[in-house]
Amino acid sequence: MADRAHRLKKRAEFLKVASRGRKVPSPGLVLQALGRDDSDPARIGFTVTKKVGNAVVRNRTRRRLREAVRVVEREEPLNGVDLVLIGRDGTRGRTFAALVGDLRRTLRKAGVRGAE
Repeated sequence: MADRAHRLKKRAEFLKVASRGRKVPSPGLVLQALGRDDSDPARIGFTVTKKVGNAVVRNRTRRRLREAVRVVEREEPLNGVDLVLIGRDGTRGRTFAALVGDLRRTLRKAGVRGAE
């Protein structure tokens, strides 16, 4: 689960995933994934730029992304990977079901184990 212990928090962690990982865009989000050499739970970071809106909108977007990850992880846990989910302007207007579908599709395209 994407609880606080399994979050990417430091800028260096986000940059490592961005530079070495695989980037998969979708209408509702952009996923960056970097595999690790362990089977520990996925570490997940969420980011939403100011282009998306003010703080209220950005926080709502982040909450929707976190909940989408929870829904996907309930079905099958994600392990051995660092993920960065980038909220887009389109995240706000997408239905939650479409957002979860976007996440599943991007995980599959990125080749993340547990998302098949």
